[in-house]
Amino acid sequence: MPRDDRRSSDERRLFRGATTRLDVPRDWRRTFVPRPTYDADAFGRLSERIARFLGTGQFLVYMTATILFWVAWNIFAPESVRFDQYPFIFLTLALSLQASYAAPLILLAQNRQEARDRVQYERDRDVDARTRADMEFLAREMASLRMAVGEVATRDYLRSELRSLLADLDANRREDGRV
Repeated sequence: MPRDDRRSSDERRLFRGATTRLDVPRDWRRTFVPRPTYDADAFGRLSERIARFLGTGQFLVYMTATILFWVAWNIFAPESVRFDQYPFIFLTLALSLQASYAAPLILLAQNRQEARDRVQYERDRDVDARTRADMEFLAREMASLRMAVGEVATRDYLRSELRSLLADLDANRREDGRV
């Protein structure tokens, strides 16, 4: 009996068109409104740009100038145009909001950097392993060449052998000439 025949009609409807791949989640129900999607890499790149800017002296200067202007305006401006009185609650709220968005953006940028560092570490480890294997191969080759060179006759050895042969020939000539 086929497997689909044992399922109820509801189950067959749910599993109709379901993928058999394990790395793709099943879509259990139909949606009439499409789910919002976003490009995670584009959002990550934007968060890295923001995090880089938040870590600069330029940001600190802009933030300090803004806060000083805010405080000075709300202290020295005419009462009718002040928008945040002395405890500066609106300023505190704005700074808290900025910090609540900055922290996750900085963490996201750090996570992306950590992922890049991990990939670079893997590449460096692979290059190191290949380099180590190449060095071991070259060391074995050098050792075999040294052993081979050790068995090869050198120029000095050949000269000494030729001299001894010449000496033997001279000795043989002398003996032949005497006899």
